[in-house]
Amino acid sequence: MRIALLITMATLAAGLSACQTMTPEERRAADERQCLSYGFRRGTDGFATCLQRIDLDRRAESRAQSAEMMNRMAWDLNGPYVYRDRWRYRY
Repeated sequence: MRIALLITMATLAAGLSACQTMTPEERRAADERQCLSYGFRRGTDGFATCLQRIDLDRRAESRAQSAEMMNRMAWDLNGPYVYRDRWRYRY
């Protein structure tokens, strides 16, 4: 059980270190190159929308990965938590 948790934490640490290899400036330049490859021109509304959608997609992916990791950690600790029936009437 603890080994699975350690493996999960090691995977998380490796994933976070991989995310930190790009500086914000490098990420912005890569996003701009991607939008330029789609045919958008700098300074247009379409270019700004393209950059915004790339950023929103990156944030959504980050949230999904975080939720998946938390779900996996919950299962690794002791399985799913099941609430007991607290509102049972006793006569």
